Amino acid sequence: MPSYDQLSELLDPAGTVLLTVECQQGVVGPDSALPELAKEARSSGALANVARLVAGAHATGVQVIHALAERRPDGRGANRNARLFRAAERLPVQQLSGTTAVRLAAPIEVREEDFVVRRLHGLSPIQGTDVDALLRNLGCRTLVVTGVSANVAIPNAVFDAVNRGYTAVVPTDAIAGVPAEYTPAMIRHTLALVATLTTTDEVLAALGRDRRLRPV
Repeated sequence: MPSYDQLSELLDPAGTVLLTVECQQGVVGPDSALPELAKEARSSGALANVARLVAGAHATGVQVIHALAERRPDGRGANRNARLFRAAERLPVQQLSGTTAVRLAAPIEVREEDFVVRRLHGLSPIQGTDVDALLRNLGCRTLVVTGVSANVAIPNAVFDAVNRGYTAVVPTDAIAGVPAEYTPAMIRHTLALVATLTTTDEVLAALGRDRRLRPV
């Protein structure tokens, strides 16, 4: 874990962007296509912590980007080259464009100044989407990665961010995957090698959102 001063320097609001990954109703909401993942995101507190981070970003002028995954009703342009994609086609809840499944899930608040980036293909919220161009135009240096899943999209986002020259910061209590014991193992053995690991409270303290968390 970085020191308070190190984290504060990394999280300069002028060069920081908060990314939420697949925090949509059809993934982490009550009627999720993936109920086990939705349950873990909620019971672990990860989704609530994402909402806290979004609120903190809004309060301190940090740009928020919400990355959502969806597909056209006719399926055109979507991948079918992996088992995951083919299984998703058979799920009872589909992440179809224009439906409630691809809206941000409560308790996350979306504001007018937020960007919402939707992808129709692939596994990453960055590769093949508008996210990288937006980050560069925003002057981003540090990308805070939150959301689901720790199995696929989160490591994809972190790797893509690092490969593009951004510093990735991961609040480890604001991501979730299944089974529950997989997430800490993936954090320890994979993300720890490439990202700055921290917590929601530490990010909020560094941003000045919760001054009670500041060291005396």
